[in-house]
Amino acid sequence: MLYYLFQYLDSLDVPGTGVFQYISFRAAMSVVTSLFISMFFGKYIIQLLQKQQVGEIVRDLGLEGQIQKQGTPTMGGLMILAAIIIPTLLFAKLDNIYIILMLVSTVWLGAIGFIDDYIKVFKKNKEGLQGKFKIIGQVGIGIIAGSILYFHKDVQVKEPIPIEQVTEVLPTDNVIDDVVWRNQRSTETTIPFFKNNEFDYSRLLTWISGDLADYTWLIFIPLVIIVVTAVSNGANMTDGLDGLAAGTSGIIGGALAIFAFVSGNYVFADYLNIMYIPETGELTIYIGAFIGACIGFLWYNAYPAQVFMGDTGSLALGGIIAVVALAIRKEMILPVLCGVFVIENLSVMIQVSYFKYTKKKYGEGRRVFKMAPIHHHFQKMNMHEAKIVNRFWIVGIMLAVISIVTLKLR
Repeated sequence: MLYYLFQYLDSLDVPGTGVFQYISFRAAMSVVTSLFISMFFGKYIIQLLQKQQVGEIVRDLGLEGQIQKQGTPTMGGLMILAAIIIPTLLFAKLDNIYIILMLVSTVWLGAIGFIDDYIKVFKKNKEGLQGKFKIIGQVGIGIIAGSILYFHKDVQVKEPIPIEQVTEVLPTDNVIDDVVWRNQRSTETTIPFFKNNEFDYSRLLTWISGDLADYTWLIFIPLVIIVVTAVSNGANMTDGLDGLAAGTSGIIGGALAIFAFVSGNYVFADYLNIMYIPETGELTIYIGAFIGACIGFLWYNAYPAQVFMGDTGSLALGGIIAVVALAIRKEMILPVLCGVFVIENLSVMIQVSYFKYTKKKYGEGRRVFKMAPIHHHFQKMNMHEAKIVNRFWIVGIMLAVISIVTLKLR
Protein backbone atom coordinates (compact mmCIF):
# COMPACT_ATOMS: atom_id res chain seq x y z
CA MET A 1 0.00 0.00 0.00
CA LEU A 2 2.85 2.38 0.79
CA TYR A 3 4.23 1.70 -2.68
CA TYR A 4 1.19 3.33 -4.29
CA LEU A 5 1.23 6.24 -1.84
CA PHE A 6 4.87 7.01 -2.57
CA GLN A 7 4.29 6.49 -6.29
CA TYR A 8 1.64 9.22 -6.13
CA LEU A 9 3.91 11.50 -4.08
CA ASP A 10 6.70 10.90 -6.61
CA SER A 11 4.38 12.04 -9.41
CA LEU A 12 4.04 15.30 -7.45
CA ASP A 13 7.86 15.59 -7.38
CA VAL A 14 8.05 15.24 -3.61
CA PRO A 15 11.78 14.82 -2.82
CA GLY A 16 12.95 11.38 -1.74
CA THR A 17 9.78 9.48 -2.65
CA GLY A 18 11.26 8.01 -5.82
CA VAL A 19 13.35 5.59 -3.76
CA PHE A 20 10.25 3.40 -3.37
CA GLN A 21 10.51 2.50 -7.05
CA TYR A 22 13.61 0.42 -6.30
CA ILE A 23 13.03 -3.22 -5.48
CA SER A 24 16.24 -3.36 -3.42
CA PHE A 25 15.05 -0.56 -1.12
CA ARG A 26 11.58 -2.02 -0.64
CA ALA A 27 13.06 -5.48 -0.01
CA ALA A 28 15.33 -4.02 2.69
CA MET A 29 12.37 -2.22 4.27
CA SER A 30 10.40 -5.46 4.13
CA VAL A 31 13.14 -7.33 6.03
CA VAL A 32 13.43 -4.61 8.68
CA THR A 33 9.66 -4.34 9.17
CA SER A 34 9.28 -8.11 9.37
CA LEU A 35 12.04 -8.32 11.98
CA PHE A 36 10.41 -5.54 14.00
CA ILE A 37 6.99 -7.20 13.92
CA SER A 38 8.25 -10.65 14.90
CA MET A 39 10.71 -9.47 17.55
CA PHE A 40 8.80 -6.56 19.11
CA PHE A 41 5.29 -7.99 19.02
CA GLY A 42 6.48 -11.56 19.46
CA LYS A 43 6.67 -11.30 23.24
CA TYR A 44 3.08 -10.04 23.41
CA ILE A 45 1.89 -12.90 21.20
CA ILE A 46 3.73 -15.38 23.44
CA GLN A 47 2.08 -13.87 26.51
CA LEU A 48 -1.32 -14.14 24.82
CA LEU A 49 -0.69 -17.80 23.95
CA GLN A 50 0.36 -18.48 27.55
CA LYS A 51 -2.77 -16.75 28.82
CA GLN A 52 -4.91 -18.90 26.55
CA GLN A 53 -2.96 -21.96 27.75
CA VAL A 54 -1.92 -22.83 24.22
CA GLY A 55 0.84 -25.19 25.33
CA GLU A 56 2.72 -27.94 23.52
CA ILE A 57 1.57 -31.48 24.24
CA VAL A 58 4.72 -33.62 24.36
CA ARG A 59 4.80 -37.39 23.91
CA ASP A 60 7.57 -39.00 25.97
CA LEU A 61 10.01 -40.48 23.44
CA GLY A 62 12.86 -40.78 25.90
CA LEU A 63 14.77 -37.81 24.48
CA GLU A 64 16.91 -35.58 26.68
CA GLY A 65 15.19 -32.32 27.62
CA GLN A 66 11.92 -33.33 25.99
CA ILE A 67 9.68 -33.31 29.06
CA GLN A 68 10.87 -29.80 29.97
CA LYS A 69 9.22 -28.55 26.76
CA GLN A 70 5.79 -29.60 27.99
CA GLY A 71 3.52 -26.54 28.11
CA THR A 72 5.75 -24.30 25.96
CA PRO A 73 3.41 -22.06 23.90
CA THR A 74 2.77 -23.37 20.40
CA MET A 75 0.96 -21.90 17.36
CA GLY A 76 3.77 -19.31 17.21
CA GLY A 77 3.49 -19.64 13.45
CA LEU A 78 0.94 -16.83 13.75
CA MET A 79 3.93 -14.54 14.44
CA ILE A 80 5.59 -15.74 11.24
CA LEU A 81 2.45 -15.30 9.13
CA ALA A 82 1.87 -11.76 10.42
CA ALA A 83 5.52 -10.83 9.87
CA ILE A 84 5.27 -12.04 6.26
CA ILE A 85 1.88 -10.66 5.27
CA ILE A 86 2.04 -7.15 6.79
CA PRO A 87 5.36 -6.02 5.18
CA THR A 88 4.25 -7.53 1.86
CA LEU A 89 1.02 -5.52 1.96
CA LEU A 90 2.98 -2.39 2.83
CA PHE A 91 5.85 -2.52 0.34
CA ALA A 92 4.94 -4.81 -2.58
CA LYS A 93 2.91 -4.11 -5.71
CA LEU A 94 -0.40 -5.67 -4.80
CA ASP A 95 -1.52 -5.96 -8.43
CA ASN A 96 1.44 -8.23 -9.21
CA ILE A 97 0.17 -11.75 -9.93
CA TYR A 98 3.11 -13.37 -8.15
CA ILE A 99 2.49 -11.35 -4.98
CA ILE A 100 -1.21 -12.22 -5.09
CA LEU A 101 -0.34 -15.90 -5.49
CA MET A 102 2.06 -15.83 -2.54
CA LEU A 103 -0.42 -14.07 -0.25
CA VAL A 104 -3.12 -16.61 -1.11
CA SER A 105 -0.66 -19.49 -0.56
CA THR A 106 0.47 -18.07 2.80
CA VAL A 107 -3.05 -17.66 4.16
CA TRP A 108 -4.23 -21.01 2.76
CA LEU A 109 -1.36 -23.09 4.15
CA GLY A 110 -1.34 -21.16 7.42
CA ALA A 111 -5.06 -21.93 7.81
CA ILE A 112 -4.47 -25.68 7.35
CA GLY A 113 -1.74 -25.63 9.99
CA PHE A 114 -3.86 -23.49 12.33
CA ILE A 115 -6.77 -25.95 12.15
CA ASP A 116 -4.36 -28.79 12.91
CA ASP A 117 -2.88 -26.98 15.92
CA TYR A 118 -6.33 -25.90 17.13
CA ILE A 119 -7.54 -29.51 17.21
CA LYS A 120 -4.39 -30.60 19.08
CA VAL A 121 -4.47 -27.80 21.67
CA PHE A 122 -8.11 -26.98 22.27
CA LYS A 123 -9.74 -30.31 21.40
CA LYS A 124 -6.97 -32.21 23.22
CA ASN A 125 -6.54 -34.54 20.23
CA LYS A 126 -2.84 -35.36 19.84
CA GLU A 127 -3.37 -36.53 16.25
CA GLY A 128 -4.66 -33.13 15.11
CA LEU A 129 -6.19 -32.74 11.67
CA GLN A 130 -6.50 -36.07 9.89
CA GLY A 131 -3.78 -36.65 7.32
CA LYS A 132 -6.23 -36.96 4.43
CA PHE A 133 -7.61 -33.48 5.12
CA LYS A 134 -4.10 -32.03 5.24
CA ILE A 135 -3.39 -33.61 1.87
CA ILE A 136 -6.66 -32.27 0.45
CA GLY A 137 -5.68 -28.78 1.57
CA GLN A 138 -2.21 -29.08 0.07
CA VAL A 139 -3.63 -30.46 -3.18
CA GLY A 140 -6.06 -27.53 -3.24
CA ILE A 141 -3.35 -24.87 -3.09
CA GLY A 142 -1.33 -26.92 -5.57
CA ILE A 143 -4.20 -26.75 -8.06
CA ILE A 144 -4.61 -23.00 -7.50
CA ALA A 145 -0.88 -22.29 -7.84
CA GLY A 146 -0.48 -24.58 -10.85
CA SER A 147 -3.48 -23.09 -12.64
CA ILE A 148 -2.29 -19.52 -12.10
CA LEU A 149 1.28 -20.26 -13.16
CA TYR A 150 0.10 -22.06 -16.28
CA PHE A 151 -2.96 -20.13 -17.45
CA HIS A 152 -2.64 -16.54 -16.19
CA LYS A 153 -1.81 -14.02 -18.91
CA ASP A 154 0.74 -12.15 -16.75
CA VAL A 155 2.86 -15.25 -16.17
CA GLN A 156 5.32 -15.02 -19.03
CA VAL A 157 9.00 -15.45 -19.83
CA LYS A 158 11.03 -12.98 -21.85
CA GLU A 159 12.94 -14.90 -24.52
CA PRO A 160 15.83 -13.55 -26.63
CA ILE A 161 15.24 -13.12 -30.38
CA PRO A 162 17.96 -11.83 -32.76
CA ILE A 163 16.90 -8.36 -33.89
CA GLU A 164 17.21 -9.28 -37.57
CA GLN A 165 14.38 -11.77 -37.06
CA VAL A 166 12.04 -9.13 -35.62
CA THR A 167 9.81 -7.12 -37.98
CA GLU A 168 8.44 -4.86 -35.23
CA VAL A 169 9.69 -3.92 -31.75
CA LEU A 170 6.79 -3.96 -29.30
CA PRO A 171 6.42 -1.61 -26.27
CA THR A 172 6.95 -4.58 -23.91
CA ASP A 173 10.20 -5.58 -25.64
CA ASN A 174 13.67 -4.89 -24.28
CA VAL A 175 16.54 -4.51 -26.77
CA ILE A 176 20.03 -5.40 -25.51
CA ASP A 177 23.04 -5.70 -27.85
CA ASP A 178 20.98 -6.39 -30.96
CA VAL A 179 18.84 -8.94 -29.13
CA VAL A 180 15.12 -8.38 -28.56
CA TRP A 181 13.73 -9.81 -25.31
CA ARG A 182 10.05 -10.55 -25.92
CA ASN A 183 7.29 -11.77 -23.59
CA GLN A 184 6.24 -15.34 -24.37
CA ARG A 185 4.01 -17.90 -22.73
CA SER A 186 6.34 -20.68 -21.69
CA THR A 187 6.34 -24.00 -19.84
CA GLU A 188 10.11 -24.07 -19.50
CA THR A 189 11.97 -24.62 -16.26
CA THR A 190 15.59 -24.72 -15.11
CA ILE A 191 17.59 -27.92 -14.74
CA PRO A 192 20.74 -27.32 -12.63
CA PHE A 193 24.24 -28.48 -13.59
CA PHE A 194 23.41 -28.98 -17.28
CA LYS A 195 24.53 -26.97 -20.31
CA ASN A 196 21.60 -25.18 -21.99
CA ASN A 197 19.85 -25.97 -18.74
CA GLU A 198 16.27 -25.23 -19.70
CA PHE A 199 13.65 -27.94 -20.11
CA ASP A 200 10.18 -27.50 -21.56
CA TYR A 201 7.50 -29.63 -19.89
CA SER A 202 5.63 -29.75 -23.19
CA ARG A 203 8.32 -32.10 -24.53
CA LEU A 204 6.87 -34.80 -22.32
CA LEU A 205 3.85 -34.79 -24.64
CA THR A 206 4.99 -33.32 -27.97
CA TRP A 207 7.23 -36.30 -28.69
CA ILE A 208 3.97 -38.17 -29.19
CA SER A 209 2.30 -35.42 -31.23
CA GLY A 210 2.94 -31.69 -31.60
CA ASP A 211 -0.79 -31.06 -31.12
CA LEU A 212 -0.53 -32.19 -27.49
CA ALA A 213 1.42 -29.07 -26.42
CA ASP A 214 -1.86 -27.42 -25.38
CA TYR A 215 -2.40 -30.17 -22.82
CA THR A 216 0.86 -29.64 -20.95
CA TRP A 217 -1.18 -28.46 -17.96
CA LEU A 218 -2.14 -32.11 -17.39
CA ILE A 219 1.50 -32.69 -16.44
CA PHE A 220 2.37 -29.30 -14.97
CA ILE A 221 -0.44 -28.97 -12.41
CA PRO A 222 0.08 -32.47 -10.88
CA LEU A 223 3.82 -31.65 -10.69
CA VAL A 224 3.03 -28.46 -8.77
CA ILE A 225 0.82 -30.44 -6.37
CA ILE A 226 3.64 -32.96 -5.74
CA VAL A 227 6.25 -30.23 -5.16
CA VAL A 228 4.05 -28.19 -2.79
CA THR A 229 3.00 -31.28 -0.80
CA ALA A 230 6.53 -32.70 -0.56
CA VAL A 231 8.27 -29.49 0.53
CA SER A 232 5.46 -28.52 2.91
CA ASN A 233 5.61 -31.91 4.63
CA GLY A 234 9.40 -31.78 4.60
CA ALA A 235 9.41 -28.52 6.56
CA ASN A 236 6.81 -29.95 8.92
CA MET A 237 9.00 -33.02 9.50
CA THR A 238 12.05 -30.83 10.16
CA ASP A 239 10.29 -28.86 12.90
CA GLY A 240 11.39 -31.10 15.75
CA LEU A 241 14.21 -29.18 17.45
CA ASP A 242 14.42 -25.61 18.72
CA GLY A 243 15.24 -23.29 15.82
CA LEU A 244 15.78 -26.02 13.23
CA ALA A 245 12.87 -25.36 10.84
CA ALA A 246 12.95 -21.58 11.17
CA GLY A 247 16.72 -21.31 10.66
CA THR A 248 16.80 -23.74 7.74
CA SER A 249 13.86 -21.98 6.06
CA GLY A 250 15.52 -18.59 6.46
CA ILE A 251 18.67 -19.89 4.75
CA ILE A 252 16.62 -21.31 1.87
CA GLY A 253 14.76 -18.01 1.64
CA GLY A 254 18.06 -16.14 1.18
CA ALA A 255 18.93 -18.23 -1.86
CA LEU A 256 15.42 -17.83 -3.31
CA ALA A 257 15.65 -14.05 -2.88
CA ILE A 258 18.79 -14.01 -5.04
CA PHE A 259 17.12 -16.22 -7.66
CA ALA A 260 14.01 -14.02 -7.75
CA PHE A 261 15.99 -10.78 -8.01
CA VAL A 262 18.24 -11.86 -10.89
CA SER A 263 15.42 -13.70 -12.71
CA GLY A 264 13.30 -10.55 -12.68
CA ASN A 265 16.05 -8.23 -13.95
CA TYR A 266 16.88 -8.56 -17.65
CA VAL A 267 20.38 -7.12 -17.23
CA PHE A 268 21.36 -9.77 -14.67
CA ALA A 269 19.43 -12.46 -16.55
CA ASP A 270 21.28 -11.62 -19.75
CA TYR A 271 24.68 -11.52 -18.02
CA LEU A 272 24.10 -14.83 -16.22
CA ASN A 273 22.43 -16.37 -19.29
CA ILE A 274 19.41 -17.49 -17.26
CA MET A 275 15.68 -17.34 -17.84
CA TYR A 276 14.30 -13.78 -17.59
CA ILE A 277 10.86 -13.79 -15.99
CA PRO A 278 9.23 -10.32 -15.92
CA GLU A 279 7.70 -9.13 -12.63
CA THR A 280 9.25 -11.88 -10.51
CA GLY A 281 11.68 -9.34 -9.07
CA GLU A 282 8.74 -8.17 -6.96
CA LEU A 283 8.91 -11.50 -5.14
CA THR A 284 12.13 -10.22 -3.54
CA ILE A 285 9.98 -8.00 -1.30
CA TYR A 286 7.87 -10.96 -0.24
CA ILE A 287 10.91 -13.20 0.35
CA GLY A 288 12.54 -10.38 2.32
CA ALA A 289 9.56 -10.47 4.68
CA PHE A 290 9.84 -14.27 4.78
CA ILE A 291 13.52 -14.11 5.80
CA GLY A 292 12.85 -11.42 8.39
CA ALA A 293 9.99 -13.47 9.85
CA CYS A 294 12.20 -16.57 10.18
CA ILE A 295 15.06 -14.67 11.80
CA GLY A 296 12.75 -12.73 14.10
CA PHE A 297 11.00 -15.92 15.17
CA LEU A 298 14.40 -17.44 15.99
CA TRP A 299 14.80 -14.76 18.67
CA TYR A 300 12.20 -16.66 20.68
CA ASN A 301 12.51 -20.13 19.12
CA ALA A 302 16.29 -20.66 19.48
CA TYR A 303 17.34 -23.09 22.23
CA PRO A 304 15.83 -23.10 24.79
CA ALA A 305 12.64 -22.21 22.91
CA GLN A 306 10.09 -19.84 24.41
CA VAL A 307 7.59 -20.67 21.68
CA PHE A 308 7.05 -23.28 18.96
CA MET A 309 5.72 -22.50 15.50
CA GLY A 310 3.45 -25.54 15.33
CA ASP A 311 1.96 -26.70 12.05
CA THR A 312 0.65 -23.15 11.60
CA GLY A 313 4.20 -22.13 10.79
CA SER A 314 5.91 -25.25 9.45
CA LEU A 315 3.32 -26.17 6.80
CA ALA A 316 3.22 -22.57 5.61
CA LEU A 317 7.03 -22.21 5.44
CA GLY A 318 7.46 -25.32 3.31
CA GLY A 319 4.57 -24.46 1.00
CA ILE A 320 5.85 -20.91 0.54
CA ILE A 321 9.30 -22.18 -0.45
CA ALA A 322 7.74 -24.55 -2.99
CA VAL A 323 5.46 -21.97 -4.63
CA VAL A 324 8.22 -19.33 -4.87
CA ALA A 325 10.56 -21.86 -6.50
CA LEU A 326 7.86 -22.82 -9.00
CA ALA A 327 7.12 -19.17 -9.79
CA ILE A 328 10.76 -18.43 -10.67
CA ARG A 329 11.18 -21.75 -12.53
CA LYS A 330 13.70 -23.17 -10.04
CA GLU A 331 11.75 -26.15 -8.69
CA MET A 332 14.34 -28.60 -10.04
CA ILE A 333 16.91 -27.08 -7.69
CA LEU A 334 14.76 -27.78 -4.61
CA PRO A 335 16.21 -31.26 -3.92
CA VAL A 336 19.58 -29.54 -3.43
CA LEU A 337 18.42 -26.28 -1.87
CA CYS A 338 16.00 -28.07 0.49
CA GLY A 339 18.44 -30.90 1.11
CA VAL A 340 17.83 -30.79 4.87
CA PHE A 341 14.10 -31.30 4.30
CA VAL A 342 14.88 -34.15 1.87
CA ILE A 343 17.18 -35.89 4.38
CA GLU A 344 14.56 -35.59 7.13
CA ASN A 345 11.85 -37.05 4.89
CA LEU A 346 14.08 -39.84 3.56
CA SER A 347 15.13 -40.88 7.05
CA VAL A 348 11.50 -41.45 7.99
CA MET A 349 10.74 -43.32 4.76
CA ILE A 350 13.83 -45.53 5.15
CA GLN A 351 13.07 -46.24 8.80
CA VAL A 352 9.44 -47.18 8.21
CA SER A 353 10.15 -49.24 5.07
CA TYR A 354 13.01 -51.19 6.64
CA PHE A 355 11.02 -51.80 9.82
CA LYS A 356 8.09 -53.24 7.84
CA TYR A 357 10.39 -55.30 5.61
CA THR A 358 12.31 -56.86 8.51
CA LYS A 359 9.15 -57.49 10.49
CA LYS A 360 7.69 -59.41 7.55
CA LYS A 361 10.94 -61.31 6.89
CA TYR A 362 12.25 -61.97 10.40
CA GLY A 363 9.13 -61.60 12.53
CA GLU A 364 10.43 -58.49 14.30
CA GLY A 365 11.01 -54.98 13.04
CA ARG A 366 14.54 -53.61 12.88
CA ARG A 367 15.71 -50.03 12.54
CA VAL A 368 18.32 -48.23 10.47
CA PHE A 369 18.36 -45.18 12.74
CA LYS A 370 18.03 -45.00 16.50
CA MET A 371 15.00 -42.77 15.85
CA ALA A 372 13.51 -40.91 12.91
CA PRO A 373 13.42 -38.15 11.71
CA ILE A 374 17.19 -38.13 11.65
CA HIS A 375 17.63 -35.19 14.02
CA HIS A 376 16.27 -37.44 16.78
CA HIS A 377 18.84 -40.08 15.78
CA PHE A 378 21.60 -37.64 16.74
CA GLN A 379 19.80 -36.83 19.98
CA LYS A 380 19.82 -40.53 20.83
CA MET A 381 23.59 -40.42 20.28
CA ASN A 382 23.70 -37.90 23.17
CA MET A 383 24.53 -34.95 20.92
CA HIS A 384 23.25 -31.66 22.37
CA GLU A 385 20.16 -30.23 20.67
CA ALA A 386 21.80 -26.86 19.97
CA LYS A 387 24.81 -28.54 18.33
CA ILE A 388 22.57 -30.63 16.06
CA VAL A 389 20.66 -27.53 14.96
CA ASN A 390 23.84 -25.53 14.32
CA ARG A 391 25.30 -28.31 12.18
CA PHE A 392 22.09 -28.66 10.20
CA TRP A 393 22.22 -24.90 9.58
CA ILE A 394 25.79 -25.25 8.30
CA VAL A 395 24.68 -28.01 5.93
CA GLY A 396 21.80 -25.79 4.83
CA ILE A 397 24.17 -22.89 4.09
CA MET A 398 26.46 -25.17 2.06
CA LEU A 399 23.51 -26.44 0.02
CA ALA A 400 22.26 -22.88 -0.54
CA VAL A 401 25.68 -21.83 -1.84
CA ILE A 402 25.80 -24.83 -4.18
CA SER A 403 22.31 -23.94 -5.43
CA ILE A 404 23.31 -20.33 -6.13
CA VAL A 405 26.44 -21.51 -7.94
CA THR A 406 24.20 -23.41 -10.38
CA LEU A 407 23.39 -20.03 -11.95
CA LYS A 408 26.73 -20.31 -13.77
CA LEU A 409 27.88 -23.89 -13.15
CA ARG A 410 26.63 -26.09 -16.01
